[in-house]
Amino acid sequence: MGAPGSTAGGRLDVGNGHPEAAGSRPEVAASGPAVKIAHLRKAYGAVVAVDGISFAVAEGEIVGILGPNGAGKTTTAECVIGLRRPDAGRVRVLGLDPLADGARLHEVVGVQLQAGQLPAWLRVREILQLYRSFYRDPADAGELLEVFGLAGKRDAFYSSLSGGQKQRLSIALALIGRPSVAVLDEMTTGLDPRARHAVWDFIEAVRDRGTTMMIITHFMDEAQRLCDRVALIDHGRIVAIGTPAQLAEEAGGGKRVRFVPDKPATASSASCGGCPRHPCRRRGCWPCS
Repeated sequence: MGAPGSTAGGRLDVGNGHPEAAGSRPEVAASGPAVKIAHLRKAYGAVVAVDGISFAVAEGEIVGILGPNGAGKTTTAECVIGLRRPDAGRVRVLGLDPLADGARLHEVVGVQLQAGQLPAWLRVREILQLYRSFYRDPADAGELLEVFGLAGKRDAFYSSLSGGQKQRLSIALALIGRPSVAVLDEMTTGLDPRARHAVWDFIEAVRDRGTTMMIITHFMDEAQRLCDRVALIDHGRIVAIGTPAQLAEEAGGGKRVRFVPDKPATASSASCGGCPRHPCRRRGCWPCS
């Protein structure tokens, strides 16, 4: 493992476990799951957002949280990081109570919220420098800019960034403290396919260095690629939990779609040639005729 802010194998080093930083981070529990949620409940008036959720995330594991809008995914994440006070239940992150031990927790947990704003008049490099100052052993800001494709925007004002650029910056800010646990809420929403895959590559590199993650997403391909396990939430309850392969196998009896042509292929259509609009390159073939 390289020194703080260095790269190893061409990847930015933002994982935990640096011997150089020993003693510089707050002491946290070293045994048991990294995140443990037991019988979590949160209601807003008559609306129950989270209804008795229980699950654990092992150290170094990536768990995806999937479900429809309003299922309780974001409320669960906000209770985990101490932004919401649960009505009932127990949450522990690295053995810490998110409410009682908030100051210690914030040093070892990185968070990317579903929606957030920063001062419009701050430049990108100033934002990164500000966030670096919050941590004892931060990652290198310049290398984060390179990794997330923002090097050309280091002097740009936050207000001038596109939606996708702001999203990439928010992920960089969540990881700049080299957290032991990261909670990422819809991190690739609004990103183009190339940017999404670049973020996935980086998340995999961060996980390989021991960071535990909870990823809230609507994208099944994202969950399948990144997550060791996936929890499906609906109406505030976990309806299924397992590896992506296990959940896909359980859903194997679902609906299938069969396409039937409105007219059959003929021998004459199979013998023609030269269609420029269809992979078969045959003139007059179905569906080009």
